[in-house]
Amino acid sequence: MSVTVLVPTALQNLTNNQATLECSGNTIAELFDSLEKLCPGIKGRLCDEAGKPRRFLNLYVNSEDIRFLEGTETPLKDGDEVSIVPAVAGG
Repeated sequence: MSVTVLVPTALQNLTNNQATLECSGNTIAELFDSLEKLCPGIKGRLCDEAGKPRRFLNLYVNSEDIRFLEGTETPLKDGDEVSIVPAVAGG
């Protein structure tokens, strides 16, 4: 099974400057583990100590925010696209 992960510029130093990665996983949580094997250190930038996505990151599966799906247990299927989007704030 292959899932395309879109990596923001701020994390590309951990992916050998690749903007997209092909990974596997049946859920977002499994995808994090797959990403960590491929790019050591990236999981610590994506997840807190409890394995939950960090507050300043938004994750989307096929343009759907995982916060409104099943969080890290959101199921993935072959061909899905996962976007990692840093949160932007201003005032």
